[in-house]
Amino acid sequence: MMSNIISNTMSTPVTDSTSNTMLNPNADHKKNPIAIVTGANSGMGLATTIELARKGYHVIMACRSEQRGQEALQEALRQSNSTAIELMLCDLGSLDSIRRFAHSFNERYDTLDVLMNNAGVVMVKRKETSDGFEQSIGINHLGHFLLTLLLIPPLRRAQQGRIVNVSSGAYKAGKIHFEDPHLHKRYNPIKGYAQSKLANVLFTRILARKVADSRITVNCLHPGAVGTSIGVDRNTGFGTRIMAIVGKLPFFLTPEEGAKTAIYLATSPEVAGVTGKYFYQQKEQKLQAHATEDAVAERFWTWSEQQVGLGSNDQL
Repeated sequence: MMSNIISNTMSTPVTDSTSNTMLNPNADHKKNPIAIVTGANSGMGLATTIELARKGYHVIMACRSEQRGQEALQEALRQSNSTAIELMLCDLGSLDSIRRFAHSFNERYDTLDVLMNNAGVVMVKRKETSDGFEQSIGINHLGHFLLTLLLIPPLRRAQQGRIVNVSSGAYKAGKIHFEDPHLHKRYNPIKGYAQSKLANVLFTRILARKVADSRITVNCLHPGAVGTSIGVDRNTGFGTRIMAIVGKLPFFLTPEEGAKTAIYLATSPEVAGVTGKYFYQQKEQKLQAHATEDAVAERFWTWSEQQVGLGSNDQL
């Protein structure tokens, strides 16, 4: 069976037979604030992992593929000059995988300082997750929705837990299609992606309110036009249309440049008390009106709970 946690050392790992989990015998996470980065095997996720490790965080790379995750782990260890990085397998397209990941994390760690919900996909053709969700809304929103709620307890126990959701300026073209949220009818990639990015914004705003009694902050961001591996081909008409929504052509930011606002929200004392906001280039941005409709956001929250099998305000 593939282990949930992959050692960040090339030496022989110690096996915990009670959980079938491989532990890194050299890791000493107690001295470092702890961060989880989803989609950490490439692009902004890898850049974020490296920079957080440089800043003294113990970083857990949440990745779907063991092979690609291991390759990225070795690159992150090399570039960060840190040993406080490890790989945990998490497929955001599988609710079972997400629950296993959260269970493994909660067994090993008491607190979580930063949850970086970075992973994302753009689907040119409609595909479904293992749970039957359209992949854009399933991975970009519902997977992170469940993961976040399962990790609220350790975030509450941190000195100041921070949740950072990587959205996109594509939210501006988004609409929550309550009559057909999984887009069985008339699917197109812009429609799917924009809906999922609006979902990130709505989730951020409502979650910030629901955890307002804690020290947790929740913010989201547009990283800019970043050349990543989420599946947008810059040489296609689709890539051109996506970037017309987001802002600038061609893709001009490196992953390191695109990660700057995410790192800022995760670590800067300037935003220690800021929550429920949307940022671009390390500055708060005014949201378009359709992203601030509370009735829509609350209805969408309830729908999301039902989709992932959580009751009202579970984990909060």
